[in-house]
Amino acid sequence: MKGFSIGIIGGGHAAIELLHQLMSAEFVEIVGIADLKTDAPGIELARAHNIRTTSRMADLLELGEQVDILIDVTGVPAVREQLRQHMQQSDNRHTVIMHERISALMVSLAKGQLISTHDSDYRY
Repeated sequence: MKGFSIGIIGGGHAAIELLHQLMSAEFVEIVGIADLKTDAPGIELARAHNIRTTSRMADLLELGEQVDILIDVTGVPAVREQLRQHMQQSDNRHTVIMHERISALMVSLAKGQLISTHDSDYRY
């Protein structure tokens, strides 16, 4: 297995712990993180580690099947729906959309304790 290519939608506080965990895994390639706020904490962290950032969710969606997993950490139901619609319309049967609660579970398991997540401070 070649590893995982990951895109992250949402750069708020919920993205910080997730980014730390993903960046520490040598089998993970973070292809980018998207957030409307260019100064969101997750965006700033990604920039500091030379990870592609964008203010357009579409930039990550256009990568299509180059992305194995899109992790939605926005907490915004409309974003979740846009992601689902895009996958159906683009006939992308490869990329999996991962809900923020699942990412919180995975990070909590890795840290051995329940981590706190915060919904986005903004809406798409």
